Amino acid sequence: MSNTYVALLRGINVGGNNKLPMKDLVQMFVVAGCRDVRSFIQSGNVIFSADPDLAPLLPTRITAQIAERFGFRVPVLLRTAHQLDGVIRDNPYRARGVDENTVYVLFLAGPPRQPDVATLDPNRSPPDTFIVLGQEIYLHLPEGAARSKLTNAYFDAKLATISTARNWRTVLKLRELMAG
Repeated sequence: MSNTYVALLRGINVGGNNKLPMKDLVQMFVVAGCRDVRSFIQSGNVIFSADPDLAPLLPTRITAQIAERFGFRVPVLLRTAHQLDGVIRDNPYRARGVDENTVYVLFLAGPPRQPDVATLDPNRSPPDTFIVLGQEIYLHLPEGAARSKLTNAYFDAKLATISTARNWRTVLKLRELMAG
């Protein structure tokens, strides 16, 4: 039995740094034993099917292959189709009528510890807001991500984790692609 997953890579093909052709990335997943592998946009989104016992091994394997072949290390986070359904369903900004073009999701490598979440400063970057739910952080960035102080580095340091962000439109498109 196989499940559908999305791999979310952080920090590739951004501003001319960490260049990684998507065709090479897709091939790494194929060689690792994944099926129906395809990428979406250049920022490191890979949709694939894999056996549930193989999937947890992929982040370490793919990170190692990228380091060996391209000379840089990037985090690889996985979500199942079911998990992505929950991310979409639980978006707290939808009920508030927030413009979807200003919503981002920060995917975390694991659920943060509650004492760490309590250290987050809700007034770090007004008018930006965030809500931590499970192993995601929903961001409302009305002036855009470039101006916000709610960055991967901030959340990674405060929550002792690794994260990668996607805008809401990309989250919806990834789920659509996972459906077939």
